[in-house]
Amino acid sequence: MSEFKDFIIKLNLKAEEVIMPYYNKRSYTVDTKLDNSVVTEADRNCEAELRELIKKTYPTHGIIGEEHGNENEDAEYVWVLDPIDGTISFIAGVPLFGVLISLLHKGNPIWGSIYQPVTKELCIGNNEKCFLNDTRVTVDESTTLENSLLLTTSVKNIEKYQNYENYKKLRRLASKQRGWGDCYGYLMVATGRANIMLDPILNFWDIAALVPIIRGAGGAISSWSGKDPLKELNCIATNKLIHKEVIEILNKDI
Repeated sequence: MSEFKDFIIKLNLKAEEVIMPYYNKRSYTVDTKLDNSVVTEADRNCEAELRELIKKTYPTHGIIGEEHGNENEDAEYVWVLDPIDGTISFIAGVPLFGVLISLLHKGNPIWGSIYQPVTKELCIGNNEKCFLNDTRVTVDESTTLENSLLLTTSVKNIEKYQNYENYKKLRRLASKQRGWGDCYGYLMVATGRANIMLDPILNFWDIAALVPIIRGAGGAISSWSGKDPLKELNCIATNKLIHKEVIEILNKDI
């Protein structure tokens, strides 16, 4: 297992090497994909480099990637890559984006990492433990919503895909709310700096790395209905103490 952790670190350092020459520059190409999300040269080039490194090191492993599709995805071990999660933040020069890498074993995430290459924060979890730059971290133990910091990526997407009125109830109950979203919001929950992070719609490659990180930090992660986020493709991460209450509020009238 330590072998995989060391390799995840190696992958993230390679991602930093590819991504950072583009950061805060205006000379690269930005395209809009069919789902209206944006993608840059940095996204595509980063994933291509990570795939080559994986295939060279673990030729029998599969790969699921946001930008270059799937290879051997039925393998026992499969790597899941989101080279830049939070591309809008990346384009704007805001360091709330990150590299998401996960390793699945027989379809279940056993390792996950979030790496912010500007601040050099590397969060790695394996469902049992979670580390930030080699220091073990855990979720905050706040027991009430009134003491909680609530984060989300896009309020507009909540209106579009979930019950917005219920979200407003949750927002009123939480003492603080900010839009420090994308994968960095989950890093904040895992390290005890925020209490609730939610996204109303995501892709598989957005979620796979989050599961072993949040669980490893002692937190709870589920879909908005309280089920498997990898199947329902939306996500809520909290500590275990307020998770049930958050789910109940978001689903009260459904």
